[in-house]
Amino acid sequence: MPAPQPKKLVSLTWETAGWRRLLRFLLPSLLGVFLFLTPVYVSDKWNIPVGVMAETVQSWSAAWLPGIMTTVMVVAALGSILFRVFQPHWIARSAIMRPLFDLSWGWLTFRVVGAIFAAMTLWEWGPEAITSEVTGGTVLFALIPVLATWFLFASLFMPLLMEFGLMDFIGTVVHKVMRPLFRLPGRSSIDAVASWMGSGPVGVLITTKQYEKGYYTQREAAVIATNFSIASIAFSLVIATYIGVGAYFLPLYGTILLAGVVAAFICPRIPPLSWKPDIYYEPVGKQIDEEVPAGKSPLTWGMEQAKDQASRASIRGVLKASLANVLDIWLGLIPLVMGLGTLALIVAEFTPLFQWLSIPLIPLLTLLQVPEAEAAAPALIVGFVDMFLPAVIGAGIESELTRFVIAGMAVSQLIYLSEIGILLLKSKIPIRFWELAVIFLQRTLITLPLFVWVGHVLF
Repeated sequence: MPAPQPKKLVSLTWETAGWRRLLRFLLPSLLGVFLFLTPVYVSDKWNIPVGVMAETVQSWSAAWLPGIMTTVMVVAALGSILFRVFQPHWIARSAIMRPLFDLSWGWLTFRVVGAIFAAMTLWEWGPEAITSEVTGGTVLFALIPVLATWFLFASLFMPLLMEFGLMDFIGTVVHKVMRPLFRLPGRSSIDAVASWMGSGPVGVLITTKQYEKGYYTQREAAVIATNFSIASIAFSLVIATYIGVGAYFLPLYGTILLAGVVAAFICPRIPPLSWKPDIYYEPVGKQIDEEVPAGKSPLTWGMEQAKDQASRASIRGVLKASLANVLDIWLGLIPLVMGLGTLALIVAEFTPLFQWLSIPLIPLLTLLQVPEAEAAAPALIVGFVDMFLPAVIGAGIESELTRFVIAGMAVSQLIYLSEIGILLLKSKIPIRFWELAVIFLQRTLITLPLFVWVGHVLF
C-alpha cells in the first residue's frame, strides 16, 4: 500500500485554515451587520435589532432605571474623588479602572455636578430650574434611559463590526467613492449607516474607537463625527409626528438625506474642519491601508484584509474591550450628559440667550419667505442644545411650511450638546467647543435653503 502523500496533507491543512479564516471573518461580521445595519419592523415602527433590545430593556425598567443611573453617577463621582484624594493602588494599577476615575479637575467637577443634579432631580429637591421636567427631568427621565440602554448593547456588540474585518472589507471596496467625494476612508460609510439605522451617538462611538485604534486621522475623525452621525429614521419620524408634519415624512426624510450629503461635501472643505491635520492618534499611529495593490481587485484585496484582521482578533480581548466600553459610557459619559445637558437646558428654557442669538436669522428667514420668521428663528438655534427642543418650540407655529423646515433642520444640524457634543468633547478626538458651535452654524446655513425650497414646493 503506497505511503500517504505529504503534499496532500499540506494542501488539506491550508484549505482548512483558509476556510477557518473566512468563517472567522464572516460569522461575527454578518452577526454585526444583522444587529446594527438590518432594519426590522417591530411594534409598528422600523428599528434595528440592537435598538429593539435597548428599547425592550428600557420599557421593562422604565420605573427604576433613572434611580439605577443616579446610583451609577454617584458611584462615579465618589470613586473619582476617592482616587484624586487617596490614589488607592487597586485603582492606580488597573488598566480598566484608572482611566475611569483618574480625571482632571475640570472633568471631575462636571462629574460631581452631574451626580448632584441627578440626585436632586430624582428626589425632587432643590431649585425648580434644575429639577423641572423641562430641564433635569428631561435629561434624567427621558434622555439618560435611552443613552444607557442603547450604549449598553451598542458597546457590547460593536466589536462585531470593528474587530473581525468588516470595516477593512467595506473600506477597501468603497474607498474609491468615499475618498474623492468626502475625502474620507471607505470604512467611514459603516459609521454613517450605523447612525442612520440606529442612532447618531452610536455612530460617534464607532468613530471615536476607530480614531483611537489608528484608522482615522484627526481631520477624518472630526469630519465623520460631525457630518455622518445622522439621526435615525425612527427618531426623525418621532420629530416629524410631534411637530405635526408626519404626513410629509417621505419628502422630509428624502430632503434630510440630500441635505446631509450636501453638508458632508462642503463642511470638510472649509474651516474649521479643513484646518484639522491628517495626523493619526499618537499612541498607536497609522493602522490602515485601503489602497489596492496592482494586479488585485478591490473585492479580492478587501477580502484578504478582512481575513487577516479577523485572524488577529482575540475573543478575550474583544470581551474585555466591550466591558471597558460599557463602563466608560456609564461612569464617564452619563454624568457629563446629566451635568452639561441640564445646564444647557436651563439656559435654553430660563434665559433669553437663544432668542438673542437667533435675531440675525430673522432677516434670512424673511428673505427666504418663511412664514412666522420671528417664531421660527429660535427653533433653528436651540437645536445646538438638544435635537428635540426645536420640535417643542416649533409645535405651536401655525404654518406647515415653517414646521416642515424646523423638523428637517432639527435632524440635520447634528451637533447636539446633550448627546453628540458631550460625547465628542469627552473623546480623544481633538475638537473644541467653539469648533462645534461653528460647524453647527455652517450646517444650519448650508441645509436651510434646501428645506425651504422643498417646503415651498410642497406647500
